[in-house]
Amino acid sequence: MILELDNIVVNIQKTPVLRGLSLTIDDGEFIGLVGRNGAGKTTTLRTIMGLIEPLSGSVKLLGENASGIEAHQRPAMGIGYMPEDRRLVPQLTVEENILLPSWVIDGLDHLNSLKFIYELMPELHSMKSRKALLLSGGQQKMVALGRALMAGTRLLALDEPFEGVAPALANRLAEVISTLRQQGRSILIAQSELGHSDTLMDREYVIERGEITPGRSLPGRSPDG
Repeated sequence: MILELDNIVVNIQKTPVLRGLSLTIDDGEFIGLVGRNGAGKTTTLRTIMGLIEPLSGSVKLLGENASGIEAHQRPAMGIGYMPEDRRLVPQLTVEENILLPSWVIDGLDHLNSLKFIYELMPELHSMKSRKALLLSGGQQKMVALGRALMAGTRLLALDEPFEGVAPALANRLAEVISTLRQQGRSILIAQSELGHSDTLMDREYVIERGEITPGRSLPGRSPDG
């Protein structure tokens, strides 16, 4: 089991946001977390990454209780995170933003990872020397995905990867994410509706007011192909 959230409760400024949320992701599984704005999707991903501490419940990453694993240690476990607002460093180049995880994770094979990312998304290689602040919103999404891939060899948590992106680029992002099945990564995609990813997912969880329903089968391929 790559990820297991069990009965997670999170309050933000004393307001309940997650109310006993549970979900699981197996090796190689593509999962959708679907809900309206404010339903708790981003809070769920931030809890997985250790950026928010739950009041109760447990988070297991790669079978290990994550309560003692600090946020800065989780990427070293092979977990990559793409925030909804991208969080690029505007004055750094595309390549520097992608390489950021390698600057803080000891032993990361950043050269082979960068080669893989450029082969997967040649668009990034062609603009590797451009500063992030000069990119369009859609291009920034691709850079944020590349950065997540630098660390996320086991699990990728993607927050609204298609939101605010032109249709052609959204289709390209969906194509890239689909290709990752061949790499054995597990993926959790949080979004308001399935849209571009409805054929990618193996299961979806629907989240409403911080509570989640069991997953259902979707038309994507099974994790074993």
